[in-house]
Amino acid sequence: MTTAGSVALLGLVAGCQTKAPPAPTRDTAALPTMERVALGANACWFKSGDAAFKAYRLAPELNSFSGRPRILIVKRNSPESRPLAVVQAEGHPARLQAFGPLFSEAVGSRMTTDIKRWASGGTGCR
Repeated sequence: MTTAGSVALLGLVAGCQTKAPPAPTRDTAALPTMERVALGANACWFKSGDAAFKAYRLAPELNSFSGRPRILIVKRNSPESRPLAVVQAEGHPARLQAFGPLFSEAVGSRMTTDIKRWASGGTGCR
């Protein structure tokens, strides 16, 4: 086979190869980030019956006109009281803030680790 024939054959083979579809990308805006965090928190902390969160309830406030969707963790029997933890995000890419007295408790470091995992696209419980 001539060199020109080899080049033509290589071009034909290369043209027949399928390209892999691009990997899905996660949306890094504030709302989708907080949706992931809220779903993870609800599933892993509350719906799972985790004893560390038995005294609390999740209060998501994702429809925020301020551009700062957030979730609150409040006392189970007193949801109108001051939140014990607030996780909020704003911007694109999202800048997360987490604060409140619950983060100073024993469960605080676990919450921080979980929130970071869910915000970055990770799933599942610890």
